Amino acid sequence: MSVIERNIEEMKEELKQRFVTTAQINYGRELSGLDEHEIYETLAQVVKQYTSENWIKTNKQYQENDEKQVYYFSIEFLLGRLLNTNLINLDLKNALKAMLKELDLDLNNLYSEEPDAGLGNGGLGRLAACFIDSMASLGLPAHGCGIRYQYGLFEQKIVNDQQVEIPDNWLRNGFAWEFRKPNKAVKVRLDGEAYMRINDDGTSTAVHEGYTEVTAVPYDVPVIGYKNRTVNTLRLWNAEAGQDFSDYATLTNDEIKERQEYRNNVNKITEFLYPEDSTNEGKRLRLIQEYFFVSAGVQSIVRHYMQTHDDLYGFADKVCIQINDTHPAVAVAELMRVFIDDYGMEWDDAWDITRNTVAYTNHTILPEALEKWDRKLFKKLLPRIDMIIDEINRRFLYEVRSKYPNDEELVRELSILQDGQVHMARLAVVGSFSVNGVARLHSNILKESTLKYFYKYFPEKFNNKTNGITHRRWLISANNDLAHVIDDKLTRAWRGDTRMMKQLNQYVDNPAFLKSIDKVKRARKRALAQYVLTHNKVRIKVDSMFDVQVKRIHSYKRQLMNIMHIMYQYDRLKNDPTYNMPVPVVYFFGGKAAPGYFIAKETIRLILAVANKINTDPSIDGKIKVVFLENFGVSLGEMVYPAADVSEQISTASKEASGTGNMKFMMNGAITLGTMDGANVEIHEQVGDDNCVIFGMRSEEVINLYEHGGYSAWDEYNTNANVRKVMNQMTDGTYGNFQSLFDYLVNSNDEFFIMKDFNAYIEAHEEIVRRYQNHNAWLRSCAVNIANSGIFSSDRTIAEYAEDIWNIKPVDIK
Repeated sequence: MSVIERNIEEMKEELKQRFVTTAQINYGRELSGLDEHEIYETLAQVVKQYTSENWIKTNKQYQENDEKQVYYFSIEFLLGRLLNTNLINLDLKNALKAMLKELDLDLNNLYSEEPDAGLGNGGLGRLAACFIDSMASLGLPAHGCGIRYQYGLFEQKIVNDQQVEIPDNWLRNGFAWEFRKPNKAVKVRLDGEAYMRINDDGTSTAVHEGYTEVTAVPYDVPVIGYKNRTVNTLRLWNAEAGQDFSDYATLTNDEIKERQEYRNNVNKITEFLYPEDSTNEGKRLRLIQEYFFVSAGVQSIVRHYMQTHDDLYGFADKVCIQINDTHPAVAVAELMRVFIDDYGMEWDDAWDITRNTVAYTNHTILPEALEKWDRKLFKKLLPRIDMIIDEINRRFLYEVRSKYPNDEELVRELSILQDGQVHMARLAVVGSFSVNGVARLHSNILKESTLKYFYKYFPEKFNNKTNGITHRRWLISANNDLAHVIDDKLTRAWRGDTRMMKQLNQYVDNPAFLKSIDKVKRARKRALAQYVLTHNKVRIKVDSMFDVQVKRIHSYKRQLMNIMHIMYQYDRLKNDPTYNMPVPVVYFFGGKAAPGYFIAKETIRLILAVANKINTDPSIDGKIKVVFLENFGVSLGEMVYPAADVSEQISTASKEASGTGNMKFMMNGAITLGTMDGANVEIHEQVGDDNCVIFGMRSEEVINLYEHGGYSAWDEYNTNANVRKVMNQMTDGTYGNFQSLFDYLVNSNDEFFIMKDFNAYIEAHEEIVRRYQNHNAWLRSCAVNIANSGIFSSDRTIAEYAEDIWNIKPVDIK
């Protein structure tokens, strides 16, 4: 009998026996002698015991049935803590809680012993984590491939009202969920010289010599499906020195120094997530990281395939590689290298297989995120890959010129190698069979603007897959009380099929249902208020409206506009006797600024300066409070999203590809205050004008201004009194000296239209406060948002990928 078929009492006794035995084997002590971290580690080992049986069965069945398998390549997987979600997916949580209670242990006290895995930064990594969860929960043969970073992006500390970065050593106590697989290691080659050698028979052979070899060792993490027997794999690659260091006694000092330098350079590869890349050395390390995990992953996949197949000609029928943004785009060339160099395939056969294996997800229209590498750097580091890309480009441009003669502008726009750079997004499009955006608006912009020349050439490749989030973490785990409220109306069946959540619309006018939602929301707000009191030393009123913007600090996400509005509001409270705030508001910010991103760090400094002034001003009677949540991440997000009343989604229209924070807020009953950007458009379609507040320019207006001009930041400053007053306060000493932000807005010509949208943003806030005053109507809007959020489950997204792109179906693990 499987875990999910046993009753709690039966499971409880078995769990107790395993738990006690595992603790004794691991630590040689009685339970009473273990500290909380040792108890957590013991629990994780027990959970892994239940996981391993189905993991073995899953892999065996995939191989024996020759199932087509998908490999999701992503430079980030922002997993969060896994204990709670693993227990939920295994259906072990209730039995385990009961077992621990008998041993006078509290499961809730153990979750914090697990570190947040430092394998990602923001939305890209969290999306990848949601996706692999959904792949397993839908029973799909699909796995993740990434990097095992020793240190995460950084741990954010606020010191003297500024962001300070300290190393995020999340692996200091190991990672309980990983399995090291040294027998599956592969070799990755860097640097050296590559050329074509002419053989005696007139054929040519690729030669790569003088290279540095790095050993890539996989660490596998089981990905557990929700109440099924599927356990897929997240394979994380670690860089290790490949040379033998056992002969030091026979080496000269120079040789010893050389080997130590080699070891240090190898260790750097998987040391940090996103090395600072403002220098050439930083750029080189970033490119090494990308090629390292892609090469290791591709080699491993091909090797695994060849264990059960005689040749590679059916490879694309059994393997799909989905590349998550441009970071793994080099997979196109690496597949070609493996097929041609390692297995002796002809170019045309290898290219046909590659183009039918790789699929590309684009996540951005921002030019700086559409990766381009200096050709000299690229060629020196990856000489053989550079040769392959050069040949891919040569042959592709021959096709383009044949199809569109005398159109050299088109040739230029489609060329992978252009202006001394390697354009990775172009490589991804040319070398894939599918190109998708991640929200309908974003996909349309790709076709009409960012990748319009490629859409003209390859219209059949382009499609949309609107992002989603896993409700198992962001609702069932993060907000279990709300999940129980939904259970009461829909039974627990909705937990496996979020399409059922639509049925909640019949209860949005039910007083008892709304009262239950209100009770849950207040409890979550109290929990967040207690956290803020403990960590920020700021006392906030639970009856306040909780207005939240938590995401990576970036100018296009417009945290600066948010804090400027708070400055405007505070000024009116202080100086306008006619102005009244009918409800108190707590404004929450959270997110990290990249270490080299000066304007983002200055924005954080301004937020903290405004917070210090407002939070200590008794004259406004607590009508405004400002809280910056230090070191925001997945675990803190699980506390924040359920407590929010207002979801700030205010990016410049056309700039946010999708967003997923907007979905997490919506699923937990927050009301969206946002622009018509990314998935906000589709949220608005689901809930209507009465249940969200939309403001500001639309994407077509923004794009028109970018293309044709006609906007002057200086004119906006001089003619808009609201803008001028707030901007002057950046430099007049009200909050300190923020001349940098003033200059940025003016000198960049307000590149993200903060000033232009400012008055509309003020009006949107006035509208959201007006709505919040009508408590029953507000609760109804919360209910409508919850009821219509099921479409934004990542299960729906992944089902669409599986059917429309990957051509795979669920596998019932026996």
